[in-house]
Amino acid sequence: MSFPDASPAADARTAPALVLRPTLSFLLAHPAHFIALGAGAGLSRLAPGTAGTLWAWVAFLVLDPLLSATGWGLLIAAATLLGWWACTVTARHMGVADSGHIVWDEVVAFWLVLWLVMPAGFMGQLVAFVLFRLFDAVKVGPMAWADRTFKGFGPRGGFGILLDDFAAAFCTLLVIALWRY
Repeated sequence: MSFPDASPAADARTAPALVLRPTLSFLLAHPAHFIALGAGAGLSRLAPGTAGTLWAWVAFLVLDPLLSATGWGLLIAAATLLGWWACTVTARHMGVADSGHIVWDEVVAFWLVLWLVMPAGFMGQLVAFVLFRLFDAVKVGPMAWADRTFKGFGPRGGFGILLDDFAAAFCTLLVIALWRY
């Protein structure tokens, strides 16, 4: 898989300044930034990962009546691949391997959680939200392994940004499955 704009040679040519808190102009400067920063949710000064997960929840509720189960599966698969590219490029442009402002990983992973727990009422969705945020924030077990193992810039780092959130989604789904049965 080729990642335009993410080669080591491009890194040497562009050597970005460290971007600790992205701005609206950074968000709009490149399509990858817009995607990786969750259409602006990642600009939140307070808990951008939580803001991204809330954005994912709202987007899921808006899209759910329009998509079949197959449609959701295809959307999540496509969003994962697109997000891999967007997170890779944005991390490199920010000069931060896994900035908390990159929230596309929360979006896609929480869509996966909601897709698999639905139909669920508000309380079931809220429990999924709280568990997902807990597992994503605490970073123990599989989340810590993914976070440690896939650090850096380039495609490996972009994959790692997504992987620890998919591990949090897996743990969330495991707890919900054990709770239900």
